[in-house]
Amino acid sequence: MTPDVTTFFDEVTNTASYVVRDPSGRAAAIIDSVLDYDPAAGRTDTSSADRIIAYIRAQDLDVQWILETHVHADHLSAAPYLQEQLGGKIGIGKNITIVQDTFGKVFNEGTEFQRDGSQFDALFDEGDSFHIGQLRGDVLHTPGHTPACLTYVIGNAAFVGDTLFMPDYGTARCDFPGGSSETMYRSIQKILALPDETRIFVGHDYKAPNRDDYAWETTVGEQKALNIHIGAGKPIEDFVAMRDARDATLGPPRLILPSLQVNMRAGQFPDPDEQGDVFLKIPVNKI
Repeated sequence: MTPDVTTFFDEVTNTASYVVRDPSGRAAAIIDSVLDYDPAAGRTDTSSADRIIAYIRAQDLDVQWILETHVHADHLSAAPYLQEQLGGKIGIGKNITIVQDTFGKVFNEGTEFQRDGSQFDALFDEGDSFHIGQLRGDVLHTPGHTPACLTYVIGNAAFVGDTLFMPDYGTARCDFPGGSSETMYRSIQKILALPDETRIFVGHDYKAPNRDDYAWETTVGEQKALNIHIGAGKPIEDFVAMRDARDATLGPPRLILPSLQVNMRAGQFPDPDEQGDVFLKIPVNKI
């Protein structure tokens, strides 16, 4: 089946969020939502999520899933807010437990922070499937950027998160804890093994040089032929050398510290103190 896909692009974080709809009914899923966050003021805003909510309600859709491709390090997830407003189950890869264990230590969360993925409604493994109405979704485990990265193959569309970008921009970084350029290469081969006509929807776009507009949809065939990092049959040795050298020049994402603390909790903030105030931590020299 060919799902109906509507994109909501957030220029502040360069994130593409998606509403995926069963064309034969009202069932829908939301993939990789954004909660707006001002790090200087420490304030959240729901404008990006509200645009999705307005669309869902205008189209009279039934949200069955709120899906995360991974624990994002560059934006906060709006999953709990969307669930409160629209319903649906929040899903992520089962290796979220690895991410929780790693960053639970980085942020000194203590034993009260559960590292079993229980903050999410569903933990997906390689080969799992789910349904959005009559649409079937299949799960590919595609780590490399993070240990918990998934690709959701829904009908003839694949939502790859931060594994692949548009062909003229390449691939995502692999230098976060638990990341691996060798693992990324092998994960990408799983995506490229899908039929050439499979539509690929990427998690971010940063406008490659000489391109004026944002873009987020491509195909497996275009990626195989044209991706500047991985296309034309590039061998693993060349990819790993390129990716590792490039990653060594990159600074941390602007919102990495708030994003990881919130997203490893399925988009929830840490529990408030006795006065009802919420605090995020800034670990020094840890990331």
